[in-house]
Amino acid sequence: MSSKEKSTGATDERGVVITLVAVFMLFVVGAMAALSIDVVTLYTARSEAQLAADAGALAGARALANSGATFDANLLLTETSPGGSASIVAAEVATQNQVGGTSATAIVSFDTTSVRNPKVTVQVTTNSLPTFFSRIWGTKQLSATARAKAEAYNASPDGSGGVRPPIATTCVKPWVLPNMDPSPGGTTIFDAGSGTVTNNSSLVNFSSNGNAATRLSTACPSGSDCASTTPTALKYYPLDLSNFAAPSAVSECTPALTPANQYQQSIAGCITQPIACNDRVPLDLSRYDTRNPETTDAINCLTHANGNGGDTIASPSPPAGPFVYLGGTGNPIPGSDAKELMVSSSLVTIPVYDNTVSGPPANTVQVIGFVRLFLNPLGRPTRTTGGNSYQTRITVIDLVGCGDGIGARSGPPILGNGSSPIAVRLVSLN
Repeated sequence: MSSKEKSTGATDERGVVITLVAVFMLFVVGAMAALSIDVVTLYTARSEAQLAADAGALAGARALANSGATFDANLLLTETSPGGSASIVAAEVATQNQVGGTSATAIVSFDTTSVRNPKVTVQVTTNSLPTFFSRIWGTKQLSATARAKAEAYNASPDGSGGVRPPIATTCVKPWVLPNMDPSPGGTTIFDAGSGTVTNNSSLVNFSSNGNAATRLSTACPSGSDCASTTPTALKYYPLDLSNFAAPSAVSECTPALTPANQYQQSIAGCITQPIACNDRVPLDLSRYDTRNPETTDAINCLTHANGNGGDTIASPSPPAGPFVYLGGTGNPIPGSDAKELMVSSSLVTIPVYDNTVSGPPANTVQVIGFVRLFLNPLGRPTRTTGGNSYQTRITVIDLVGCGDGIGARSGPPILGNGSSPIAVRLVSLN
């Protein structure tokens, strides 16, 4: 064979190799493009699905916390049924935003083994994520799925055993109530030693009536100090606010208080410094002759009660049904009038102190639980003299005891959410 023939054969072989390498690189570049674009798209959608699942689970748990369901098994069953508000809210929140530019579906399930500590799991799925370079291999759509679980944690013991960590809340009003149950036949709200609720069946859903003794009011009469008063159910003692920072803004209050001192700001807003189970908090037992009218103005402002514009409870006689809140004409949120609300500024949390020792309270008292009340604007306090002046109609929404007794209250408390002493948080999926 001549050298010319050998050279031609080698050139042909090199041409074939180059062609094969070019074809191979085409597939490599396509694979890399699919990896860099389609996989990024998948991971982005997966992150969006996780955020949606987290939001849905937290919304469902908050609905459980706000409905009063952590005290009544029948209420919990109603809330977690397919038509219950917790189930509906969790699904709606989880699917209100698109995942990867496509619509997603949500599956909601509940764990109600513990009434005090119900959990909601949300799974968000989309099966229609568009692909780009993956179409080379015939893959036209991708799927993304994410799951999240949240709980509504009520620290009150439920009889299941084990140590239940205490809680702390960052939004309380500047009042402290004695551990006295105002409901018929009631004695104490909490057992100071065990942290259990002693009479929850009648106190949750307890509402004020025409009797002034069933309304929220001050324990300190005008013209005298608090140091010599006898504790009475629903009669609050003011906190010593020199130990607490005033709210930086009172966005809940319309129209704004003018002028507003720290006491009124703490009512119309809230005390943002955490107050935890077993804390000792200072009381202001001094004479304060303008406290009643100041309290009246701040409560009316907080609840938007001027002109009967406050939010209301719409549920049909709990515990037959869960608590449902309707926005009033004075609610500053646009479009909230007569609409169902997840939260309301009329919902307030008040610490309860241990008044085991008879007589007036000391300068500092120990927190053994929290009561959450709905301040009823239909019975708003008025700045008149005599009669029912400076008294506020209330409905008891939640009771939260402080864990399993003094000796068991160890470790950092679980932080509650906003005005609720019931903590709403994401938990492990295990």
